[in-house]
Amino acid sequence: QVQLVESGGGLVEAGGSLRLSCAASESILSFSRLAWFRQAPGKQRELVAVIRSGGTTNYADSVKGRFTISMDNAKNTVHLQMSSLKPEDTAMYYCNAWYLQPYWGQGTQVTVSS
Repeated sequence: QVQLVESGGGLVEAGGSLRLSCAASESILSFSRLAWFRQAPGKQRELVAVIRSGGTTNYADSVKGRFTISMDNAKNTVHLQMSSLKPEDTAMYYCNAWYLQPYWGQGTQVTVSS
């Protein structure tokens, strides 16, 4: 059973930065894609960023230019570097991996104060 463990969330002021990490229990090269989703209270879970096995990335329009997704193959970890954070970025952030089926982490809370 694949396990994904997120870390790095917290409380930050608007304009600040955070780096989220997602550690996988097996080689991330096994996955066809890795992604970060987020869900704010009362809202649907939304895709934030995705990185595919070939290295291509895509971002939600709301985070383009501010967030960067990357992989550390040696540590089986995927990161989400978040800069210029806004209060509307406040949400629970979830790591997602896909290999024949989706796998999810437990989430890490990001709160951006105005």
